[in-house]
Amino acid sequence: MNAFRMILRLVAAPAAAFMLAASLAAPLPAQQAVPPQVEVAFPSGDLQLRGFMWKPEGAGPFPALLWNHGSEKLPGWLPEVAPTFVRRGWVFFIPHRRGQGRSPGPYIGDQLQQAPAGEARSRLLVQLHELQLADQLAALAFLKTQPFVDGNRLAVAGCSFGGIQTVLAVDRPAGYKAAVDFAGGAQSWEGSPDLQRRLIAVVRAAVVPIFFIQAQNDYDLRPSQILSQEMQRAGKPHQVKIYPAFGASRQDGHGFCVRGVDIWGEDVFAFLNANAK
Repeated sequence: MNAFRMILRLVAAPAAAFMLAASLAAPLPAQQAVPPQVEVAFPSGDLQLRGFMWKPEGAGPFPALLWNHGSEKLPGWLPEVAPTFVRRGWVFFIPHRRGQGRSPGPYIGDQLQQAPAGEARSRLLVQLHELQLADQLAALAFLKTQPFVDGNRLAVAGCSFGGIQTVLAVDRPAGYKAAVDFAGGAQSWEGSPDLQRRLIAVVRAAVVPIFFIQAQNDYDLRPSQILSQEMQRAGKPHQVKIYPAFGASRQDGHGFCVRGVDIWGEDVFAFLNANAK
């Protein structure tokens, strides 16, 4: 059976069938092939959302990371990043929030474009992110039900809009032990005072340590700088690292979260292993 048919078959099966879909072992050596992703379905309110999940070979339980994708309409399955986590012995889960990837609903990019620029769009950005936060937390609830997941070692990460989502989840005891924010708000910080206020309030009340990461040539470094400073003032555990410029453009710098895994990987795993334990 080819990988595509296997994915479709697992999606059609009950959740229990997916839970039984894998078998046991230690983290994969770098040269070993990574098991294929499995497409899964989970409820969020009245929506049935989808996403992709990888797990190391074996029964586990394994630590797990929920990756929040960005604003792209078709976020896909991150073949650049997922294998790095799987080889380190982590379950890697990319839920597709409403209206993106394989999940139903209106697309957040279209909704924002249709809103008048200025205050209305600034408010709407936060409102839509709150709706998508519900999707993220529903995905986390689904992740916790998997028998191969160690519920005491859960982490969250995300890039761009996914970085915003990552920060929004840290002021509540949802189960995450660590969070990695790659460039959250780098393209929307300046244009949304509402987003600035919301994220500042969240980090001041954070119950989860955050690692803020950006490349020097990203669109805007203020989100990482300001939010880490707010956590410092509030006495909240955090790290921040601005890496050297990546690539030749601001978009290259923004894509550091996906394409720079060989550069940030050791730092991120050191942070996760210190906090998600």
